[in-house]
Amino acid sequence: MALTTRLTWLQEKRLQNHFGGKQFSLLYKASVHGFSAKNLFQKCCNQGPIIIVIYSENDVTGAYVQHSYQENREVPIILFVLQETEILEYKIGSHIPEILIYDRYLPLSDFNQKLVAMSSKVSEELGLPENCTASFQECEVFRCEDLLDKRKQEGVIKLRRILLSEMNTYDPNEEMVHQIRILLLGPIGAGKSSFINSVKSVFRGHVTCQSLVGSDPTGISTKYRTYSIKDGNDGRCLSFILCDSLGLSEKSGLCVEDIVYILKGHIPDRYQFNSMEPITSRHPNYIHSPSLKDRIHCVAFVFDASSVEQLSPEMVAKIKRIQKEVIKCGVVQMALLTHVDCLDLITAGDFPDIYSCVPVKLKLEAVHRKLGFVLSDILVVSNYVSEWELNPLKDFLILSALRKMSWAADDFLEDLSH
Repeated sequence: MALTTRLTWLQEKRLQNHFGGKQFSLLYKASVHGFSAKNLFQKCCNQGPIIIVIYSENDVTGAYVQHSYQENREVPIILFVLQETEILEYKIGSHIPEILIYDRYLPLSDFNQKLVAMSSKVSEELGLPENCTASFQECEVFRCEDLLDKRKQEGVIKLRRILLSEMNTYDPNEEMVHQIRILLLGPIGAGKSSFINSVKSVFRGHVTCQSLVGSDPTGISTKYRTYSIKDGNDGRCLSFILCDSLGLSEKSGLCVEDIVYILKGHIPDRYQFNSMEPITSRHPNYIHSPSLKDRIHCVAFVFDASSVEQLSPEMVAKIKRIQKEVIKCGVVQMALLTHVDCLDLITAGDFPDIYSCVPVKLKLEAVHRKLGFVLSDILVVSNYVSEWELNPLKDFLILSALRKMSWAADDFLEDLSH
């Protein structure tokens, strides 16, 4: 029978982060294996660091055994209490875990009788009532391993290599276009230009910053820019172009009419936007007869994951207007959430399985409800903002998102060919 923990995802994640970025494997559950100290230690012997979690009516307490438990061997131990918003701990130094079961420090004063007791000193350190003895309902023990162990790191590096090769050799329908165009739209400061820089960095093999980024509340990008991505090895232009634009805002920013002209290929590179007046056919650089290569083949709406729920009603209405225009042009649209690493409890170690993390799932569901994007069309990334060196974990998310966008462009081109 598969064992399941009583910890919620958030409780487990907080404990994992608190003790240095761990992943837990449930070894022992008292209600299954018996309320017996002997059974507990038999299950946990030579399993590496372990964490003991005790569930009483009002508290979740426990002990983190920092080194692999072996019989009659002292190991450093930390007692803790898991509270609503924080974890309080008390380091008690090295002890023999079996003796600790009946020691004055131990949370479990009488294991077989399911009693929890704390000494006055421990109770004071952990903010619990003094001289409190209470029954507990369950005890669980987990093996603790690094969330990002060597095997997982090697797996991410391998996936990054595969994705990089795929995108380096990506080839759209050559009879139609040699390069696909991906348009990035979104509120000012959402991370459009940073995503472009991040993509360029991945393929160049070092962090670069060609597209201007900054914290100006009115936005840094004021021109329509098309960025070819080059292979860092041979300088060859790859088969996709990222298109940057003026950010969206409630009352100014990019005009919806300009977006339609971009989608249809009428606006040239380096066109200077005027938020009060869209381009007209009288503009000297207006492209009167755009070809398919000038058009947009995929649209990615970029949002800051940490603030997407706070989009104003006016901004939501503007985005939905733009979505309707994108649909009219037959272009596939996706959502790209940046700054995923800024979400509560999320660390780089979560990136390989990012879409299974509860905070990310909640964000995706919020975007789906608010803006109507299909869940599978909502992507997450962590841009290069302040780093000096590339990180395979970030590259993995960036390349995964880019591949999904290329597939969307392929769908658009395939529809046109029928």
